[in-house]
Amino acid sequence: MNVLDRVWERIANVQPAPPAWVVAVAGLAALIIVANSRTWRLSGKVITIAHEGGHALVSVLSGRRLEGIRLHRDGSGVTYSRGRRSGPAMVACAAAGYTAPSLLGAGAAALLASRHVTAMLWLALVLLAATFLAIRNVFGAIAVLATAGAVFAVSYFASAEVQAGFGYLAAWFLLVGALRPVAELQRGRRRGRGGARASGSDADQLARLTGVPGGVWVTFFAFVALCMLGIGVWLLAPPGLHV
Repeated sequence: MNVLDRVWERIANVQPAPPAWVVAVAGLAALIIVANSRTWRLSGKVITIAHEGGHALVSVLSGRRLEGIRLHRDGSGVTYSRGRRSGPAMVACAAAGYTAPSLLGAGAAALLASRHVTAMLWLALVLLAATFLAIRNVFGAIAVLATAGAVFAVSYFASAEVQAGFGYLAAWFLLVGALRPVAELQRGRRRGRGGARASGSDADQLARLTGVPGGVWVTFFAFVALCMLGIGVWLLAPPGLHV
């Protein structure tokens, strides 16, 4: 059996479900990481990668020309694409950022619920590799490579138990972490924060594109994140806890 066959076998295999306490501890750890400002300062970069990756993916799928992604040290990012400055494709691209982390979290939860932990980790690697190809600055490249390196190390070298713990932590983190940027966006709008970062937010861009107030779009982002969190909880909770 060659290397590719061994890798495929590991990806396709169904792993045993972890103990309920592993799922619970992973969820609690994700909540603490997101809620704590110090840990969020570093871990939030992963949410930014997912956010900008969402913009980039929808840009490509909608027929726009993707020019690149830049990730910044302060946790912000920007995705550049070329095409019409209005229309459904542009609206879809603008709406994809804040919804991407929670949708990815729900997808990860679905794979974990079907006991495909390794498949979930390798799919994450594929998405990170695609994102890396679009990165156009040094810090962004380092951030994506560091994230991909951690995922690869766990998926290839770690035991099934460690993979499960890491996979559940990642899924919970995406689901819970998707809410914090939405809350920060609303907080900034409520305070009337000026400057390019406020006026150039996805919600304000969508307001200009559609005529629907930015606050409605923030509510939409929060609604999607909460719905995906609910789906994630239902998928990730041990069977005995389902109603």
